[in-house]
Amino acid sequence: MMLKRSQTKVIFPIITLGLLVEFLDNGQSVFSDLEIRRAYEKAVRFMKTYLQHDLHIGGKYYDAYPSRNMPKYGVLKVLGNAKFKLLTNYTKNARELVDWIPERIRSHIGTRLGIIPQLGANAFRAELATDPEQFTGLVKEHIDKNPTNFEIFSFALIKVHLEKFACKVYRDTRTSAFDKGVDITTNFGVVYQIKKLKIYSKNAADSVYAELKVNFDSERLHDGNVIIVIDDISKEFKNYLIDMKVQSISKGDILKLAEQFDDGEDRQKVLRIVYDEFRREYLSVI
Repeated sequence: MMLKRSQTKVIFPIITLGLLVEFLDNGQSVFSDLEIRRAYEKAVRFMKTYLQHDLHIGGKYYDAYPSRNMPKYGVLKVLGNAKFKLLTNYTKNARELVDWIPERIRSHIGTRLGIIPQLGANAFRAELATDPEQFTGLVKEHIDKNPTNFEIFSFALIKVHLEKFACKVYRDTRTSAFDKGVDITTNFGVVYQIKKLKIYSKNAADSVYAELKVNFDSERLHDGNVIIVIDDISKEFKNYLIDMKVQSISKGDILKLAEQFDDGEDRQKVLRIVYDEFRREYLSVI
């Protein structure tokens, strides 16, 4: 459950790991907030070495974690005088959990990020970029994993494509933003909004347009300078939005774009941007 609820950082399983290590090493089962913070930071450093990367771990520690979050998961009990007790279900299985938790975290991050951590190596990116089929296969495999992947891969492909025409492209929001989308601005007045959604009905199309009216000024909309990048849209409602001056780009269009990169340097640039944007989202702050 802790892993399932993790957004850009795995935090509570690593706090648990840190406390269990302290229990096994020192027999300590009652901790202050400062001791919990130190155990967490030590466990983060261990996990960086274990994973051989620093993505999706190392989130900022907050004082509320021991008193609110960890008791909710049955890990800690709040005592008096700002002390917290590691509960028996964990202490009696400490050795097994210390062996199991790191590999379970690795598996979770692997499912969430796939090959992304490996893209940090220039040589690995270069090797992938030499083969067009391998490149497009990677895009197809990863773009559908989750909304974050869809948004970041779409952004990277659009950015590299437009920069070939001397256009500047900027990603303005993180994928964890409250509007559940990401905005791309350009130096030629057009704004792209990327969201992993499907439009197969008038209600869905109207809902998207209503949100665009809230997010962007009417002049930009009326001039046709807002483009949405989405998972899929039917031909009927693609034309419906065109009538309202809104163009749409589907995942299918994005994948066709990926296949059109015939220069290995462009493909390598896409992979570098993908990695940089994932670091922006997931990099450890510890």
